[in-house]
Amino acid sequence: MKKVESEIRAQYKRSDFSTLERGKFFKAASKGTTVALIEPKLAKAFPSSEAVNEALRGLLALADETARITGRSNKIPNKQAAV
Repeated sequence: MKKVESEIRAQYKRSDFSTLERGKFFKAASKGTTVALIEPKLAKAFPSSEAVNEALRGLLALADETARITGRSNKIPNKQAAV
């Protein structure tokens, strides 16, 4: 295969990459860190990771509470009088 020189490669210098660290995020990623991209409007409402985590915890708590109340009620249904 013939190497194809890219137009953009001329802009890079080897010295620009001297400070890079291999595996920089490996420890965090191995601990289960997840990155999620949110829309800009949502990013304004949740400016930090803590704000996002707090909102998600609240949502999970609400889901747990409401899951229990979806069962059948023990109330006797009202019978409507025939007209």
